[in-house]
Formats: sequence, C-alpha cells, structure tokens
Amino acid sequence: MSRLALSSADKLARDWFVETMKELGCDVKIDTMGIIFAIRPGRKDAPATYAGSHLDTQPTGGRYDGILGVHAGIEALRTMNDLGIETEYPTGVINWTNEEGARFPVSMISSGVWANDIPLLSAHNLREINGPATMKSELERIGYLGSIPVSYQANPIGAHFELHIEQGPILEKSKTRIGAVTGVQAYRWHTLTVRGSDCHTGTTDFENRSDAMLTAAKLILHSHNKASEMGCLASTGILNLKPGSTNTVPGFVHFSLDIRCSEDERLLAFEKELKKYFELIAAGAQMTTLGASGKRGKGCTLDWQVDTDSPATHFNKDCIRCVEESAGDLIETTTSSAGNQPGAVSNTYMRMVSGAGHDSVYTSRHAPTSMIFVPCRDGISHNPAEYCSPEDCGNGAQVLLGAMLRYDRLRASREA
Repeated sequence: MSRLALSSADKLARDWFVETMKELGCDVKIDTMGIIFAIRPGRKDAPATYAGSHLDTQPTGGRYDGILGVHAGIEALRTMNDLGIETEYPTGVINWTNEEGARFPVSMISSGVWANDIPLLSAHNLREINGPATMKSELERIGYLGSIPVSYQANPIGAHFELHIEQGPILEKSKTRIGAVTGVQAYRWHTLTVRGSDCHTGTTDFENRSDAMLTAAKLILHSHNKASEMGCLASTGILNLKPGSTNTVPGFVHFSLDIRCSEDERLLAFEKELKKYFELIAAGAQMTTLGASGKRGKGCTLDWQVDTDSPATHFNKDCIRCVEESAGDLIETTTSSAGNQPGAVSNTYMRMVSGAGHDSVYTSRHAPTSMIFVPCRDGISHNPAEYCSPEDCGNGAQVLLGAMLRYDRLRASREA
C-alpha cells in the first residue's frame, strides 16, 4: 500500500470515498485544502459529530494507519442507515488531507489550516519532497481544490472521534482491546544544518578536518543519550550529506530531529539542553557522554530550524467518557463467549496518551475531541507489515459508533 497525499492513487481513493458517501445519502463538501466532509442529516441543523481520519499513507504504507478510521466512520453511518437510527444532530465522516506529511513535509497540515494555526497560503505553496509540485497545484490536478473556506469558523465541527491503530505494542502486550486516548504527547520537529569543509579522506589528517558527517553523528548520538536521561524521545529520520563521495570528507549535512515528551515543560528543557551541548559538540569538544576518544578536529558550524511545534494535547473529558462507556458495552457483549478461551483478551480498555500526532490534535483546539486505539500486530506501523485483525477492526468500529451516538445524546440532553 502506497498512497501519497494528492497523488493519482489518492485521487482514486478520494473518488471512491465521495461516491460511497453520496450513496449513503450524505451531503459532501470539499474545502480549499481538499478536506472532504461527508454529512448525514440529523433532526437539527448544527455542526456534525464526525468520525475523522485520513486516506493518505507513508511511502511504504501500511493499510490501516488512518484508513481504518475512515472506513469505520463509513461503516458507522451505514449502520445508522440500516438500523433506521435518526440522530438529534448531523453525523459525518472527514477525510483529512496530507496527515502523514510524507509527500508534503508538514504533517497534519490540513487540520492545522482548519484550526487557523497554519496559513492557507503557506500550505498551498508547500512543495513536495524532491519535486516541483505544490499542494495547490496537485489539488488542482486531481480535482480536489474545493470552494468551501477552510477554517473552524466557516466550517465548524460539533465533535471529532478518531479511530486509529495504536502504532505501538502496549495494547497487544497487555491484551487490552481498546485504548481510550486522553491526549497526545508534545513534539517538536527540527531541521539541523552542519557546515564544515570538504576535504580529501587520504590527505587530510583528523586534526585538520571539519567533518560535518562525524559532527552530525555525534549530535544524533547525544540526542539519544540525553533523551534517555530525561525521559524523552529523540529520532532522526532524514539525513542528507554533500558532496556524497567515498573519498571526500563531507562538508555539509542536513538532518531532521524529532523530539517528544508527554509534558511541554520537560520537552522544552530537553531542547534547551540539546542546544547547549550541540554547540560544544559542533565546535569540536570531546563529550564524555559520547565515550569519545578520537582526535579533535577543527569543528563545524550549526544552524537550527524549528519546523513543527505541537504542544501536549488534552482531549475532551465528555468525549473520553463516551469512548469508555462504549468500550464497556462492547466487552459486556463479548466476554461471556471469549473469557474462557486460551489466550483470550482479558482487559476491557485502558486510558492512553498517544505518542504520535494526529489530526485530532488540531480539532481538539476548537471542538470536543477524543481518539480510540486498537491493537496492531507487534506494534508495527509505517511499514508493509502493519496489521490489525478483523476482530480488532470490528471492535474499534463498534466503539466508534457507540461513542458518536452517546455524544449525540449528550448534546441533546444539554440543550433540552
């Protein structure tokens, strides 16, 4: 499965989604970021309670990240139709644009524009990685540059529930069926540029090198060590160097640094520590934390750029309760038949904090929001091996439906 945002493959999926939702009797709206809103009418005309996620993928997949949430939302509305359920308020499904940030390198960009946290012009002008196309040019090419204004004021959301695979091993290892997600940890993405000097590998001794690659390697290792010490996470997923020759010491390295923590204050303290020691490492200092015993070179210069700043997110308590109560209903109907089977799942649900960002981060700033996690095999995601069993997909879809209906009744009771 490879369906990069706004690619021809994405167009096919979008076309299918729009056609399917219209067949279910939904009104379909598309905004200027290509976000698709499919709305099933309720008794009252008001902002809808949505199931939202995304159909775009990473370059290597997989088949459940985001896609499960959209499909489950479709199934929830289909079930309402089949059972003749009339909700007090409209319900619907949202397909967000470029959640992954794999082709256009800002994740969750469309929900960020909807929340007025990312300027529309910046999003439209964002270029694809290693290519000339912009988001706007590709929205135009595939026919999904809609006319509806993209903002929470012009197109409000009544509530947003997102079903998603966990993308980690906790639920599977604890034999828990459902994760009731209470929020998302803080993260900051950076681009770091190390500048040294190209030189010959055979004729330049260590003391006279400004080795950008060696410096970058030390910075990455130090970020790992310091993250472990401070209870944070640090990762590098992109690294480019120049000139890229076997017998030339690189004078230029460009790499990403993704840092995460459950607490905003600790994340910023971690970043402050990194900046302090990174300058010393780039200058050529021998850091005992790196176990360095090699010879010191001339050092390099270092530039930082913050690409994404996502503070810790705390989801709506009412939405979380709707998820938990719906999970409780699910288990009541299944434990009697599964409880005595060898290896049967023993736990109902658990509260969790998401380690990854999702469009629900931005929706939570302007609408009641929560998420539902289901297990994925071995915790693997962003990988062709990503897998969620049919049973777990069904459990998640059932909890999603129950949470949406519960929240609809809660809204009605408060306006009675």
